[in-house]
Amino acid sequence: MKIFYDDDADISIIQNLKVTIVGYGSQGHAHANNLHESGVDVTVALREGSSSWSKAENSGLRVAKVSDAVSDADLVMILAPDEFQQGLYESAIKSNLKSNAVLAFAHGFNIHFKKIIPSIDTSVIMIAPKGPGHTVRSTYLNGGGVPSLIAIYQDGNNPDNHSAKDIALSYAKANGGTRAGVLETTFREETETDLFGEQAVLCGGMTALIKAGYETLVEAGYSPEMAYFECLHETKLIVDLIHEGGISNMHYSISNTAEFGDYVSGPEVITDDTKEAMKGILKRIQTGEFADQFLNDCRQSNDGSGGPIMKEKRKNTASHSIEQVGAELRSRMKFLHSERLVNKDKN
Repeated sequence: MKIFYDDDADISIIQNLKVTIVGYGSQGHAHANNLHESGVDVTVALREGSSSWSKAENSGLRVAKVSDAVSDADLVMILAPDEFQQGLYESAIKSNLKSNAVLAFAHGFNIHFKKIIPSIDTSVIMIAPKGPGHTVRSTYLNGGGVPSLIAIYQDGNNPDNHSAKDIALSYAKANGGTRAGVLETTFREETETDLFGEQAVLCGGMTALIKAGYETLVEAGYSPEMAYFECLHETKLIVDLIHEGGISNMHYSISNTAEFGDYVSGPEVITDDTKEAMKGILKRIQTGEFADQFLNDCRQSNDGSGGPIMKEKRKNTASHSIEQVGAELRSRMKFLHSERLVNKDKN
């Protein structure tokens, strides 16, 4: 598989286009600021009264209502939350999109599951950094980049007759992606693997494993503080080693005792039954069952903070002992306060 780097992308393509970023959340603030600092003409599109309006303006970005920002754009990158994209597209984007404007996404959810169906004459592309927006931004500022994916759903009428792929690569370069490497994929592959990774391993799997380990130690009579350090705090230290050089690199760094325990005990936790459960998760994603479940939950609330299932799960997580103990311990680790990726007042 070919990996695209800086020399494979022409940044002048995106620098000569007017780009509208719809949304200013985790990914939106990263894309908007990275592109702006790469010499791109960027406008942030927000609804009137949005709490993000002043955040974007304070970062030196132009801000406008969605309909106004879209009507003047050569490329519209939709970075609003997945559950809002269909409504935004139908109400403010579809009728205001120029005939040769490119429609872009950082996740294929709404295109792949056909919640948004653009005109066949409109180019539809994806530029998807493989990391949270706050990491995309901080890595860019440090001179690096987050590995990214590009995908072409359809190649239609484009500004200056550039191909959709060349435009996607140019955007990825301005966002820092080609510093680390860009892979070409499809909307289907990105969507289904991204959802699976989040649910079975990176978010759902990891947090469930951490909480189960913590509960096992506390229920056996060990102190919550010790359980927190062993099951949550050290997670980053281990993941950093894996991220740096793979699983074998982590094994090289840890003690022989820890490595042996990995080999003999890990398979007792992650069993064949676990893998069968993962297959079930993947099947629900592939059939669109998860997408419908998520969107149906969101439709039961109009305050933008998730539906009843989401709110109940958030409440349960916040009240878990590991969150209370962790908050107290982290409050005493002053170095964490100066190295935060997330600043809710700014991003």
